[in-house]
Amino acid sequence: MKILSIQSSVAYGHVGNSAAVFPLQRLGHEVWPVLTVHFSNHTGYGAWRGPLLDPADVREVIAGIEDRGVLGTADAVLSGYQGDPAVGAVILDAVARVKELNPDAVYCCDPVMGDRGRGMFVKPGIPEYMRDQVVPRADVVTPNHFELDFLAGRETGTLEEVLAAVDVVRAAGPRDVLVTSVLHGDSAPDTLDVVAVSDDGAWAVTTPLLPIAPNGCGDVTAALYLAHLRSTGSPARALELTTSAVYAVLEATLAAGTREIQLVAAQDAIASTEPRFAARRLR
Repeated sequence: MKILSIQSSVAYGHVGNSAAVFPLQRLGHEVWPVLTVHFSNHTGYGAWRGPLLDPADVREVIAGIEDRGVLGTADAVLSGYQGDPAVGAVILDAVARVKELNPDAVYCCDPVMGDRGRGMFVKPGIPEYMRDQVVPRADVVTPNHFELDFLAGRETGTLEEVLAAVDVVRAAGPRDVLVTSVLHGDSAPDTLDVVAVSDDGAWAVTTPLLPIAPNGCGDVTAALYLAHLRSTGSPARALELTTSAVYAVLEATLAAGTREIQLVAAQDAIASTEPRFAARRLR
């Protein structure tokens, strides 16, 4: 599979394309990373260096790929954090062009906006832009529980309410929704759920809740779910493989005691076809 991935990049550590590209390549996929920023490190450190790329420059890079006559061979477009509507417009234009050239291509959007405990951490207007302009154009979206509630316009506290909120989001356009970090009233202590919903049904995987929340895991999750969903055609199988790989990355990171996710150390688990967690059907 060939994937056009339009995301941020860091020299040190793993977020954005610096988190998504290696796992996809480890699975054997061809990735064309287009950078929206190139920072020294992720912004969670509180200080960083490097440029925000002008949206016109991002557009030029994509145009250069089309000049090679290969843009229409892309099977998917992947995007993550969109810090400015102007960058979002470039991404949506790229999605439209790829789909014009290849109607079978899909767009996977990780609608990065915020999370529980922190609230929204993007600029004002971005959440509404993601909800109203970007998500309806996506085929696959991968919000966390907090972002799902915003996209659906409701708070959810039970698994049934989560599924109802997913139905609202799916009615807006995307057919496949993966909800990460789901904490609900029926959760066992020290566990969380990841929920996948498609036209074929809904499934959940429950994993232990590890005492760690490093940057970049959402970027890895979106990339892996897109890859496994397209490769297997099974949301349940994609859910199992994705959650097992991300959990292994978190385990390796916790064991190493580092702030940056241990993608290289966990690469064999990322490539494994034997998931540690089984999906259960919800409907």
